[in-house]
Amino acid sequence: MDPYMRAAVEEARKGLREGGIPIGAVLVLDGRIVGRGHNRRVQKGSPILHAEMDALENAGRLSPQEYQRAVLYTTLSPCEMCSGAALLYKIPRVVIGEHRTFCGAEDHLRRRGVELEVLDDPECVQLMQEFIRSRPELWYEDIGEPEPGSQEDPAALLSRAWSRC
Repeated sequence: MDPYMRAAVEEARKGLREGGIPIGAVLVLDGRIVGRGHNRRVQKGSPILHAEMDALENAGRLSPQEYQRAVLYTTLSPCEMCSGAALLYKIPRVVIGEHRTFCGAEDHLRRRGVELEVLDDPECVQLMQEFIRSRPELWYEDIGEPEPGSQEDPAALLSRAWSRC
């Protein structure tokens, strides 16, 4: 595993130790990590602190030219919100640890010209599979969907079908 994805996995594990959802991300600029983050929705009671958003926040303000040279590493396929942030700042490349347990807005990113590399990393897959098995209520809350077996509205079912990789 390359050192940047390793750092993202370390962030994911940190989030899990804190009682949160094990997703981590790092923002790399010119070969140097400038922002690290992990999903802190549970820890901070935040609706938006996904790992990618946390890494961007921790990177601080960068110039448009710096964002356009950056690479975002994330242990899990980025959701619509996090993909939107990558598009807003014109981050040209996203490296994804895995998309088996969740496939975010990958098609949208590709259509907008973002280069995606999906590693299908076994450690990333295992981390999420174990978490989803042990804390399904937190997982489904994080992705904005009702737990399977609960009353689902048709829009949620359509959203789930659309988001498959």
